[in-house]
Amino acid sequence: MADMTLEEKIGQTAMRGTSSRVKGALPEALKQSVREGRAGAFLNVMNTDYVDELQRIAVEESASGIPLIFARDIIHGFKTIFPIPIGISATWDEEIARTAARISAIEGTSVGIRWTFAPMLDIARDSRWGRIAESVGEDPYLGSLMARGYVEGFQGNDLTDPTSMAACAKHFIGYGAAEGGRDYNTVVIHEPLLRNVYLPPFTAAVDAGALTFMSAFNEVNGMPATGNQFLLKQVLRDELAFNGFVVSDWNSVIEMVSHGVARDKKQAAELAAKAGLDMEMTSQAYEKNLKALVEEGKVSMEQLDFLVANILRVKLKMGLFDNPYRDKDRSAKFYQKEHLEASKDAAVKSMVLLKNEEEVLPVASGKKVALIGPLSDAPHEQLGTWTFDGEKDKSVTPLQAFKNAVYFAGHSNGMAYSRDTSESMYEEALALANSADVILFFGGEEAILSGEAHSRANIDLPGKQEKLIKKLAATGKPIVLVIMAGRPITITNIIDEVDAVLMAWHPGTMGGPALYEVLTGVQEPGGRLPVTWPKTAGQMPLYYNHKNTGRPADSSSFVHINDIPVGAWQSSLGNESHYIDAGFTPHFPFGYGLTYSDFRYTNINSSSPTMTVEETLEVSVEVTNTGDRQSSEVVQLYIRDLVGTLTRPVRELKDFKRVDLEAGETKTVSFQITKQDLAYVNHTMKTVVEPGDFEVWVGPNAMEGLKVAFELK
Repeated sequence: MADMTLEEKIGQTAMRGTSSRVKGALPEALKQSVREGRAGAFLNVMNTDYVDELQRIAVEESASGIPLIFARDIIHGFKTIFPIPIGISATWDEEIARTAARISAIEGTSVGIRWTFAPMLDIARDSRWGRIAESVGEDPYLGSLMARGYVEGFQGNDLTDPTSMAACAKHFIGYGAAEGGRDYNTVVIHEPLLRNVYLPPFTAAVDAGALTFMSAFNEVNGMPATGNQFLLKQVLRDELAFNGFVVSDWNSVIEMVSHGVARDKKQAAELAAKAGLDMEMTSQAYEKNLKALVEEGKVSMEQLDFLVANILRVKLKMGLFDNPYRDKDRSAKFYQKEHLEASKDAAVKSMVLLKNEEEVLPVASGKKVALIGPLSDAPHEQLGTWTFDGEKDKSVTPLQAFKNAVYFAGHSNGMAYSRDTSESMYEEALALANSADVILFFGGEEAILSGEAHSRANIDLPGKQEKLIKKLAATGKPIVLVIMAGRPITITNIIDEVDAVLMAWHPGTMGGPALYEVLTGVQEPGGRLPVTWPKTAGQMPLYYNHKNTGRPADSSSFVHINDIPVGAWQSSLGNESHYIDAGFTPHFPFGYGLTYSDFRYTNINSSSPTMTVEETLEVSVEVTNTGDRQSSEVVQLYIRDLVGTLTRPVRELKDFKRVDLEAGETKTVSFQITKQDLAYVNHTMKTVVEPGDFEVWVGPNAMEGLKVAFELK
């Protein structure tokens, strides 16, 4: 850094993001900017010849010789596409997150990409938000496990390995709390909530060694995250001791002008630089204004050096100074057999069985199934959001998986696409349904209906899917509804018309084979909900770890809107916190998921009725597989702190274990509770463990389970 000019230092803070649109030869002006040290990173350069040429110029022709880093949004796969991130969270298995990220890195680095803008660690409590599809779900404990898996998978065991890809923990912070689930919207989070719920996954990412962070688009309590000194300096740098670099989200520096905290782009650059925003993505506020800001003394040279040092440190850690070039001898080997198997395994374990009346699933031997629905043969749509490099011709659909199977009775889309309002294909679909034993209806959302800027106020099945399902139900044939979507879909209007519901999210390249194996019983659906599933969008935001309120809802006194007498005297109808039409419970709770077997929980015990902060308390329960086939159960531990100096959630997930059980087998499942499980950040911003009474539940989801209590002395 001592040998770098002011212009070269500013150049390191610039990420250029338009070069992927270049056709033909690289523009001389672009090459000259690299030659002059006016770029530190490139986004979306997918022509490997461009990658090689730009890196050569940076290393061999620029005065500083500092290598570039090439970035790309590789979110849940590069060529081999895995389930969308919320689907991976539904596996409740950090090893699957680690495997998906490792395979993504192996494939992506082969074309020169050494930095990805993943994982997205935003806690999401509102299914209207389009980017819930990319999230780790609503729970900070589960999200923290996923964060660790993703970071370790992307970056590997050796940062200098050519297959190591720098992870980017995003969006720091609170993006998932946007008002109304509207993307980019205002966020208001009081500090204890920020620290107890939204921060833990990012803390886990730092602990796992994440090399980069991304600031969020949104404001937090009145200050955009991109210029927020409290978040970027105090919390991230000082408290979490993060020593990588922070990149802005796309144009988020100059968007501070729109937010109304910067009068112009120059002031926006000043706010971001002082907050510790190291690199600016695509916009040019730094490039055009930092020099003047330094010369005017508004941004110190020491602060600029701090930003540049963070960027160079990451490049050094990745070995780019020693080995800057793409390994041209390393074949990409996309879609390797083991990669496809891993993708299929992840899809199977992500699928959540929500309903299974009369055990219509798995489809019995000898039954003929009709494949109907707009997503039954939609290879692009099943890949899901943020799959820039996925290839639909490599995607195996349900139709392809079933077509040559003994179960297959025929196929009809019934609708041209998920939003279709035409009924022109209904007759064909109904005729097919009448000729089959079971209807498999593949519905949900096209990939474009979730993801960034794709929030929905109504999260029912789009188009006329509900109408088609009701017509199919009139045939009297059993219906299995398979949902492919980027969010929970409200199915209250048609839940009674179908016999089974399987949430498949957007399952990725191997979605078809995974669905075939699950629907026919070769494998069981392994997923559990990582978010609470609403009855209606009007319940949003909805999450299991809510506070109790002074008047908590109670089923014994709840009065439904249809039960209110006409002309009733004005009253408060129970004086409780609820909706008179939707009640106070979700359609399906966090952690919920059925299998093809049943489980019974008995004999919960704790090692002692009391514990101290120096002690460990053991809680155990017996779990029995009461079904007739081998199966696995995700046994979940929740804790409630009954009295705190700050009000505490009604339940908080603290641990879980997946247990394999043979038919009729019983196992004792034990959990260790320590002071770390009881700690929280109180109203004084101190992490405390307070004496008092606690309740513990062990069960299959956040609303069920056996309870035991203890006192912390």
